Amino acid sequence: MMDVIFEQMAGATARHVDAIAELTEREKTFLRVVADVCQSALGSGFERHLRAGHDHGVSTSDVRALLRFISYDSGYHAAAAGLERLVEFEHRHGIVPDEVEPLDEGLLVVGESPLPAAAREELKKLDGHFLEHFDLQSRMRSGHGPGTLTERERGFASLSVDVHYQTLGETFRTHIGRALRGGASREDVRAALRFNAQFGVTRAWRAWEAFNDCLAELPAQ
Repeated sequence: MMDVIFEQMAGATARHVDAIAELTEREKTFLRVVADVCQSALGSGFERHLRAGHDHGVSTSDVRALLRFISYDSGYHAAAAGLERLVEFEHRHGIVPDEVEPLDEGLLVVGESPLPAAAREELKKLDGHFLEHFDLQSRMRSGHGPGTLTERERGFASLSVDVHYQTLGETFRTHIGRALRGGASREDVRAALRFNAQFGVTRAWRAWEAFNDCLAELPAQ
């Protein structure tokens, strides 16, 4: 045990957020892994999160799909570090991940993408090369789809990246919209934000302010 009082504090915090009823155990696992990757916390805590997820039926292939999905929001370097630790976990436990088909070579170059026209216009105003970067990322993600991730899960994962990196403007609103399109209620999105409080209350505080501003702009339900 590292420190008796710290362990008490961490345990009480985990029990409080784990009791959030609107999220599935699978979603909680994904949110923990996103936090680990974005905050470069890939030690014993990451191992515990993988084991807990595995106990609840979340395979390492599911986690691989998650890491591929968040890679261009978290940064490839951060996702790659998570993937390295995941591979080590698989080796230690004799887990063989599901085989996947490589992307078609045509998707690995800049071209027409599924990125919404409004988003492309905004990106074009910023920088042409940056728009191409987004187009490429969107093409690559469209090539293999979300894997085992639902749109609701993708929304929760993406908005959580925003919370960790404090990118609480356009992308945060977009990702809230993704979760809502995926069938999440506003209360479900609140639950995802509540769960993220354990990973840093100051970041969560700012996210709550941005979230409430976003809701005020949406049509009433």
